[in-house]
Amino acid sequence: MITAKERAAIQQQFQANMNEDELMNCMRCGFCLPTCPTYIESGLQESHSPRGRIALMKAVVDGLIEPDEDVERSLNMCLGCRACEPVCPSGVRYGHLLEEARDIIAQNKRYPFLVRIIRKIVFNGLFPRQDRLRLLTSLIGFYQRSGLRTLVQRLGLLKLLPRHLAMMEHILPEVPTWKEMNDRPKQLTPHGIKKRRVAFFTGCLMDTMFMKTNDATMKLLQLAGCEVVIPSNQVCCGALHGHGGEKKQAKELAKRNIEAFEQLDVDYIITNAGGCGAFLVEYDHLLKDDDWAERAKAFARKIKDISEVLVELNFHQTKLKVKPQVVTYQDSCHLRNVMKVANAPRLLLQAIEGAEFREMKDADRCCGSAGIYNIVEPEMSMQILDYKMTQAKQTKATTIVTANPGCLLQMKLGIEREGLAGQVRAVHIVEFLLEAAVESGLLEEREKPMNESVRKTS
Repeated sequence: MITAKERAAIQQQFQANMNEDELMNCMRCGFCLPTCPTYIESGLQESHSPRGRIALMKAVVDGLIEPDEDVERSLNMCLGCRACEPVCPSGVRYGHLLEEARDIIAQNKRYPFLVRIIRKIVFNGLFPRQDRLRLLTSLIGFYQRSGLRTLVQRLGLLKLLPRHLAMMEHILPEVPTWKEMNDRPKQLTPHGIKKRRVAFFTGCLMDTMFMKTNDATMKLLQLAGCEVVIPSNQVCCGALHGHGGEKKQAKELAKRNIEAFEQLDVDYIITNAGGCGAFLVEYDHLLKDDDWAERAKAFARKIKDISEVLVELNFHQTKLKVKPQVVTYQDSCHLRNVMKVANAPRLLLQAIEGAEFREMKDADRCCGSAGIYNIVEPEMSMQILDYKMTQAKQTKATTIVTANPGCLLQMKLGIEREGLAGQVRAVHIVEFLLEAAVESGLLEEREKPMNESVRKTS
C-alpha cells in the first residue's frame, strides 16, 4: 500500500527527475506493441505495454493521476527486455525511463518489514560482496554434494514449494567448491600469437554459480589469441540494483568497476552475460550527471561481448566440429536490444561442423527470466516461457544455446516443464564452443587448465 504522503513524494520526484523530453518523444504509434511480451500475454492490455506505461509516467508527471498501486503494478509487470527500443521510430529510451520510475517509487515508499529486510540483505549485504556470494554458493554446493539434496527430495520437501521453484532447485548447475572459487586466475597468456590484450569482467554469480562458464570463456579467449587480464578488485555490475530501484547503490558499484579497469592497458573489456554487458555498456548514462561521466564513457566504449570478439578474431573460421545435433539459439534480450549483438553468436554456431542450425521463430522475444522476474512474477513468466518452448520445439532442436545465465536457467526450466529432460539440453554459447574446440582437438580435454604458470589466488 502506498500512502497519500508517499504518493505525494513520488509525484514530486517524478516531476523533478523524469526526463519529460523522453516522455514526449513517444508518439503513441504502437510499433512497440507487437514486440512486448507482457502486452501480448496479458490479452493486449494497454497498461502492460511500453506505450501504456509511458502514458502512465507522463500522467503522473502532469498531475493527471496519482502514482498508486496500479501504476506501480504496471511498471513492475514489465520485463525490462527493451525489445520496444529497436522498433521505436522516435528512438525512445524506454529502459532509462523505466529504471528512473522504479527508483523513484522504491526510494519513496515504505516496504513491509520482511521485504525491507530481504532487499537490504540482497542489495547491500550480498551482491556487492563477492566473499559472501562465494560463501552462499559453497553452502549450495554442500547441499548438492553432501546427500542433503537427496534427503530433501526423498522426503518430498520440495513439494512444499511452488512447482516452478521446485523445478528451479533441480536445474541449478553443479556449483564449484570453496577452494575452486577462491583459486581464480589474474592473468592468462594466449595460445599462439598474441592478437589482443583484453580484460575479463567476471561478474558476481558468473564467477560463483556459473564459474565453469567463466572458465570456458577465458579458454576461448586464449585460443583466439588473447592475453587476458582479470582484476581481482572488480565487483557486481549493479544491474540488479539498477533494475530494482536501487540506483544509488548501482552507481557506487559502477564507480568501483571503473576504478578496477580504467588503469589497464587493454583493447576491450569482455563480458559473457548479456544482462551484465548491457548494464556495463550504459555506465555512461548511469553516471551522466556525475563527476565520473567522462571516465564512465571511456569504460563503456571498451565493453564487448565474447561473441563479438571471437568473430572479430575469425574464431568462426577455425575448423570446429561437434557430434551431429540440431541447434537453435535464444537471444539474450539485453545482448540483442542494448548491446546490439545478434549476428555474431549465429555466425559462430553456423560455422560448427555437425551442428545443424535452425532459427527459432521469435528468438528475439524474451524468455521470461528477466533477472528475478521469474521469481517475483511467476505466472506471467511461465506464460512467456510456455510460448518460447512452443517455438523451440518447432525447430526440433536437441540443443538450445543462449548467452545469459538467467536465460540459460529459464530454458532449462522450460525443458523440465515440457518433459524433455534427457532429449533436449540448454547450454551457454561459450560452453558449446568449448565442446567444439575439444572435439576438434584444439584442447586435449574438456577441463584442461587454462595456464597454470600464471594462475594466482585472488
